[in-house]
Amino acid sequence: MIVVMNRIPVAEGRESDFEKTFTERDRAVDQMPGFVDLQVLRPTEGRTYVVMTRWKSREDFDKWTKSEAFIAAHRKQSPGLAESRPTLEIYEVFTQ
Repeated sequence: MIVVMNRIPVAEGRESDFEKTFTERDRAVDQMPGFVDLQVLRPTEGRTYVVMTRWKSREDFDKWTKSEAFIAAHRKQSPGLAESRPTLEIYEVFTQ
């Protein structure tokens, strides 16, 4: 299993817009083979949110990022939500 953490610095004043993109998402990722779950973490300080997904394998995650559903989901995002480029981190789960 892998955990993918996408750290997104949200532009000042756009926090509620950013959160709305997840509360109203079309949930296409939920149907992808190997997808386990998604959590969006709201910062207690600052404006860097973490979008965390879990996948059965790295291959499953890579297939998602190359899918039409991924492209369509990210095309819907409102411009200017991120203050700067997100940082993607991928971890292997080695103990539970």
